Amino acid sequence: MFDEVAPTYDLTNALLSFGQDRFWRRVVRKQVAPKSGQKILDLAAGTGASSAAFLAPGVKVVAGDFSEGMLAVGRKRHPEIDFVFADATALPFVANEFDAVTISFGLRNVVDVKKALSEMYRVTKPGGKIVVCEFSKVTNPAFRGFYNFYLNKVLPLFSRLASKTPEAYSYLSESILAWPNQELLKEKIQSAGYSKVEYKNLTFGIVAVHRGYK
Repeated sequence: MFDEVAPTYDLTNALLSFGQDRFWRRVVRKQVAPKSGQKILDLAAGTGASSAAFLAPGVKVVAGDFSEGMLAVGRKRHPEIDFVFADATALPFVANEFDAVTISFGLRNVVDVKKALSEMYRVTKPGGKIVVCEFSKVTNPAFRGFYNFYLNKVLPLFSRLASKTPEAYSYLSESILAWPNQELLKEKIQSAGYSKVEYKNLTFGIVAVHRGYK
């Protein structure tokens, strides 16, 4: 499914989020805070839009994804980034390899979240961090009704009119609605071994950014 939507993935994300995706990436970059000499792993990197945000002098960025179609598009768009086929539940990296491990809008797509977080912890250096950006639960009651209407009605309509793969966007709505809230995800990250886990709500809680340390 992700192979098929790869060529238009970034544009569609920008349209569906009304441009908020750029703001969310800036917040994630601030939380990761890349510094010269560091090595950063960006999982579920897709075509590399999220990974490119971490580029800086002296910073090594590795983009991992499970979709070969996404990786192929990413390698063309961002030759300066190292794209690697990576199953989040069995990462092809040694222990304690990365100063920061991050995943944006991909953790809910993993078949075994507990195992993926355990793998992310394994490859994080002691003193390193995890940053998870994911759809979450809207905290503003007045906005919640509108957002649920958007997910259940507007998004499927858009997919039927504008996409050759409408099932991809039906899946998007379903996976967002089924995903745990901010506190439950915090507990999952803590259970993987990370400490000092905290989160920041963005855009009324549509998105939450969690950060923790090893």
